[in-house]
Amino acid sequence: MKIKLSLLISLNCIIVFSQYTDINIIKEVKVKNKGVVVSAHPLASEAGAKILKQGGNAFDAVIATQLALAVVYPQAGNIGGGGFLVATTPEGKYLALDYRETAPSKASFDMYWDKNGNANTDLSQNGRLAVGVPGSISGMFETIKYAKLPFSKLIEPAIDLAQKGFAITEQEAGLLNLHKADFLKHNKNKIALVKDLPWKAGDLLIQPELAETLRRIQKAGEREFYEGKTANLIVAEMKLGNGIIQRKDLKNYKTKERKALVFNYKDHQVVSMSMPSSGGTLLAQMLKMVSYEDLSKYQMNSEEAVQIMVEAERRAYADRAEYMGDPDFIEDKTQMLISDDYLKSRWKSFDKNTATPSKDVGKIINPNQKESTETTHISILDKFGNAVSVTTTLNGLYGSKTVVSGAGFFLNNEMDDFSVKPGVPNMYGAVGGEANKIQPGKRMLSSMTPTVVLKDGKVKMVVGTPGGTTIPTSVFQAIVDVIDFKQNANFSVNAPKFHHQWLPEVVKVENKFPETTIKALEKKNYQFEKVSQIGRTEVIVVDSNQNIHAVADGRGDDSVGVE
Repeated sequence: MKIKLSLLISLNCIIVFSQYTDINIIKEVKVKNKGVVVSAHPLASEAGAKILKQGGNAFDAVIATQLALAVVYPQAGNIGGGGFLVATTPEGKYLALDYRETAPSKASFDMYWDKNGNANTDLSQNGRLAVGVPGSISGMFETIKYAKLPFSKLIEPAIDLAQKGFAITEQEAGLLNLHKADFLKHNKNKIALVKDLPWKAGDLLIQPELAETLRRIQKAGEREFYEGKTANLIVAEMKLGNGIIQRKDLKNYKTKERKALVFNYKDHQVVSMSMPSSGGTLLAQMLKMVSYEDLSKYQMNSEEAVQIMVEAERRAYADRAEYMGDPDFIEDKTQMLISDDYLKSRWKSFDKNTATPSKDVGKIINPNQKESTETTHISILDKFGNAVSVTTTLNGLYGSKTVVSGAGFFLNNEMDDFSVKPGVPNMYGAVGGEANKIQPGKRMLSSMTPTVVLKDGKVKMVVGTPGGTTIPTSVFQAIVDVIDFKQNANFSVNAPKFHHQWLPEVVKVENKFPETTIKALEKKNYQFEKVSQIGRTEVIVVDSNQNIHAVADGRGDDSVGVE
């Protein structure tokens, strides 16, 4: 039976009700002097909002929301993956936390090569050998330093959801059925997400092993995950196949506080993630390059605007492949890459009459590209003025497809985000080079772009999205839509998107993208490919009257929670 949805507009909210579940999906809210949470699942947003109501701040709420997503959104929400947090406080503090996964100590640059020296990307994308050392739990315990409530309280909603179960949505049922064969292939023991009959909307998903894992963490804290029973279960899972994570890898994992990447765009200040996420650097490059042309002269998604933005994307992504990686292992060239001298030299080749060939802006290594769309994002603004933007991931859908036996959670397949072999694209189609090669203890390059935009020191936007290498371009478009094209939050989030990443030459556009723009740019030698979806942007925009507009992307079950 399919879930039937109806639409209600009331009290400045757009709410979608499900007939066969007790889940209310709130797509848009306009409030004042209240906290808001936007995430990929209504139950996770609700968990975060309840914490705000109980006196917590945005940092409390983001921990509760992440933990709830690990239960109700297992395709990307996680405790077996990693992520990045960017936050601003009303006192003017910028925070950037890096809890990206790391390569195990037994990892090597050629660990996915066959005897002929060819990369076997199946091994880097599926099963136990694809797993990086998880960082999410460490990241949440680092975040608690800025919270008001104890961790034991913040984890309670997730425990409750795992133990009592929740009714799955139509989208969740479809994904679980689609990946059943993968789950059976990559797990030795029965897991909660597999059953004999197909899943359908409204079915109850109960995860007792995950509930017990969360209870252990509630009782014993961060070290339980990295040194206690859960650590033992992770290592035991590795030994069931070809995994290489050892106890010492888990024990030695640490979240790193990075310096946030802060730059100006017009009369706004943008606060985003620094390396090893390429997202902030790409965002800075793209925004600075388009500022040389002043997009505000054009219409959103017009021929002129799209060409300028695509060419900025092309040049930025060429730099991603050549220069970007873990700053603890390679020289961090961010300041050079975002400098006006460098970017103006890159922009000199822009020609409004024709597309710039990708070979002219970067060395062509391997044009064969693939694309994927997972990860998950949380945007939160509290009544105190704290803004928190978190992107967290398992990498692909359900990560490695492997669940830790006895612990009930998926492990990531983040090793694929390294350059498995320079020139061989990962599952998101991104080509990498030596800067992002595999090394023990190294953090793989990411595209995650959690971002906060300020104006006159006050929060203007909190924004982020899933989508692999489409993440930076989706955040880029959201910011430009609001600042340059003066669009409201809802229109920006749900308007058709486009994406270019240097290789391949093709510009990906969503199915409803304007045909007039496509045809005009085809005459200028641009190539297009239509896709069903690019990103799922979670946006909070504060207007000049201090009204807070929170919008959850209409492309999924994403929802807003309100204090």
